Amino acid sequence: MKIHRPGRPEDLPEVSVLWARWAALAVATWDAEEEKERFRHGYWFDGSVSGSGSGSDVALRYDDGACSRWVLIRAGGGRAVLFGQDDSSKVAQYEPPIDLLAGAPRWVRGERLHDLLEQGRVECVYWFEDGSWHRAPYPDDLHDDGLDCGLGHLASRELAVDAICALFEFDEDCEGAVEACEQFFEHAERGTVTDQVVRSFADEVFRIQTEYELLWPKAPVARSESDLAAMTALARRR
Repeated sequence: MKIHRPGRPEDLPEVSVLWARWAALAVATWDAEEEKERFRHGYWFDGSVSGSGSGSDVALRYDDGACSRWVLIRAGGGRAVLFGQDDSSKVAQYEPPIDLLAGAPRWVRGERLHDLLEQGRVECVYWFEDGSWHRAPYPDDLHDDGLDCGLGHLASRELAVDAICALFEFDEDCEGAVEACEQFFEHAERGTVTDQVVRSFADEVFRIQTEYELLWPKAPVARSESDLAAMTALARRR
């Protein structure tokens, strides 16, 4: 699936699929120490946020640590809101300013999102309702809203697999790596992630890192039972 520049609502996968891929990355890269950090990067769950007008919601976050920051909030009733910012976006420089909430329903217009827009920390807003994605109208000459560079790697399973392989530094020489990642995403999208699925994936990652010395000069560390339990609990959050 291709994401246009600027993005179009139809570029995004159905919200449950987008959530599943994003969550799979958060689970696969979960780190107990990073959970304690106030400022972090990567993919993670944010337990309770107030990003939409529907109260306390569950969110996924992504921050590449440099130029891209995104949030996906499940707001209940099959609804969701996606917002963020990537340095490739031309929205902030566009004149006259673009109203990113034009046409948005009331539940999208949460106080927190409004504040982030006012601060210039959000340049892209999409919302999912009634089975499809929506966004505000864009001027015809807007070149980019940052969606492609920011979240293009979640537009298809193949791209998501490439992304997770890159995070683990797996390459074509790492036998079984692509297959393990593909299977993990397949389970995530189907909602069939179990403790055994998480354990098998973690064991395979450890095997590959050890066999191919991917963390040299450090030695890979196998996931502990508490790690696996926490990862499985996260994987079950929908």
